[in-house]
Amino acid sequence: MGESSQDVTVVALLADPDAPTEIAQRLARVLPDRLAGESGQGRRFDVEVVSEPFTAGTEDLSTLTRRIMDRRRAEHWDIVVALTDLPLHSHGRKLVVDLCHGDGVALLSLPSLGGLRLQRRALLAVEKVVLSLATPRATGAGEPPQQQPLGRFASRLAPIRPGQVGEEESADLRYVVSGPRGYLRVLGGMVRANRPWRLVPGLSKALAAALATGAVATVNSTIWTLATSLSTPRLVIATVGSVALMIGWLIVDAELWHRSAVGSPEERKRTTLYNASTIMTVGIGVVVCYAGLLAVNLVWALFILNGKVFASTTRTPLTATEYWTLSWFVASTATVGGALGSGLESDEAIRAAAYSKREQERRRLVEDDGDQRGT
Repeated sequence: MGESSQDVTVVALLADPDAPTEIAQRLARVLPDRLAGESGQGRRFDVEVVSEPFTAGTEDLSTLTRRIMDRRRAEHWDIVVALTDLPLHSHGRKLVVDLCHGDGVALLSLPSLGGLRLQRRALLAVEKVVLSLATPRATGAGEPPQQQPLGRFASRLAPIRPGQVGEEESADLRYVVSGPRGYLRVLGGMVRANRPWRLVPGLSKALAAALATGAVATVNSTIWTLATSLSTPRLVIATVGSVALMIGWLIVDAELWHRSAVGSPEERKRTTLYNASTIMTVGIGVVVCYAGLLAVNLVWALFILNGKVFASTTRTPLTATEYWTLSWFVASTATVGGALGSGLESDEAIRAAAYSKREQERRRLVEDDGDQRGT
């Protein structure tokens, strides 16, 4: 763990594929200057990003820490900060970060930083973690980890607080989140890591089916009569029902529901968290699609409907309210049609919304890499 003669500290950001790697790459652009400015004494930092599925096949903290330490020793890095989008647990709490000052290693679980301002929070967290790991070697003070300057990190990201570390564990300092606020923070972070907006282009065929359904329904006189007779509560019920049907169909059709292999309380909590994040991720994607359908239907209705024909059929003048009500009802109807069209989609884009499926992909990547090295 020695430094070069030019006093350069090599920091590796070991990141899981997908979102953690993208975050690490953005952090690497600004971290060297920020770290040099905070540390002072003319010290320089060389930050590099390594993307590999280091969490493949396990969420056990001890196993993950050993993997990170092995990579650090193999590459002769001074400090390693590992970034993952998996929600990790420790003694019943959601892990934020583990630090091993003696080995220059840290493990950061991004979902625990929440779903808002993730890039900014990740930058602050990694900066404080690196400075904490680097300070004992820079000063030789040998201070216990509890005296390292991470208090600001915890207060800025409340409800983050120091967590329990077992005697047999490698970490000497740990931060966790707990309670309802902590659960919601992790859930929001998981949904943010899933990037639900990517689900929209992945549902192109379903959207095409929904748009076709909406275009036909808009010029159907029976739909006109139904729409004008529906009250606002019924339209709301139709919206909720169609969106729920679409969400349920996507989850079932793509086999997104995570089932626990063991019956331990910890595993059940993890499974509940996975499934909740999947429902929210798919739900956000479907709601975005619904809003798009509503806008397209409204424009189509404004372009195609004839006020005299509409009034003669429904005995209601075609006003702005009728345009809106008809477009709203047609969007719900079209969403049901889109649910049927979603069965034609490739599952790849949809499964990206589920942590369990992304973990299976990581296992496949590791197995393929092992096969290539063996040949």
